[in-house]
Amino acid sequence: MLRLLLSLAAIALALPAQAQDRKPSHCFAIAENIPGAAYIQKAAWNTQTADEFTVRISYIDHSMYLIQSHGGIDVVTDYNGFIGAVGLVPDVVTMNNAHETHYTAFPHPDIPHVLPGWRQGGEPAEYYLDLGEMLIRNATTDVRDRFGGGIAVPDNNSIFIFEVAGLCIGHLGHLHHEPSDETYAAIGRLDVVMAAVDGGMTVNTETMIRIVNRFKSSVVLPMHWWSGGSLDRFLDGVSSDFQIERTGKSSMELSLRNLPSRPTVMVLEPQFLTQPD
Repeated sequence: MLRLLLSLAAIALALPAQAQDRKPSHCFAIAENIPGAAYIQKAAWNTQTADEFTVRISYIDHSMYLIQSHGGIDVVTDYNGFIGAVGLVPDVVTMNNAHETHYTAFPHPDIPHVLPGWRQGGEPAEYYLDLGEMLIRNATTDVRDRFGGGIAVPDNNSIFIFEVAGLCIGHLGHLHHEPSDETYAAIGRLDVVMAAVDGGMTVNTETMIRIVNRFKSSVVLPMHWWSGGSLDRFLDGVSSDFQIERTGKSSMELSLRNLPSRPTVMVLEPQFLTQPD
């Protein structure tokens, strides 16, 4: 821990003045959990969250999540253009381009912030989007070729980190390899991690288990599963270190005050957004 803190301090000193003037990330701090607390469940995605310290997360489909702040910021991860038969236009969408299920070439023109996670102009994508109530940044990882061989394009996948309501929420994207120590350091603390558990299209099950164990997140949200088999293999592999909760719901609300006391894998059921009754 001391080595990591010294490394981060050295990085901060090396940054130019403009970078140091950025809104500071709180995801390099240590979170404390409240023993015995439970998460809150809300019925409708379009209602306001309980308070400014609470965030709502809804699992839409595949690797798309809707992240909502109390102040009304709506973010969709791995946006592919369809979130359901609703009129919601997100404030921010993030995308990765491993497959068409993770991006769209034609995002809604009224979306203010479209963040492609792949290389831009030959350079790695780099974001530090300060929306006041939410800070969005990324750390890049490499992408292998489509046939499972070596690295095809370095830095062509983004792990997006959403800092909101005091929480650090990470979406691993279409991850093709275990992050390096430098990437783990750049990501920082993750209270919640959205992890692909397909077992092969991204990383294999054993690798993803190592990754979520290293993050030590309070909440792991499995994604990118289209068969019960791959999900069950992941759940079996982490069951000795994580509590397993099959919520039966597509959304939940979380805050620092009610993170589970034991690291927990919460299985949300994918559901496209519908207009509430």
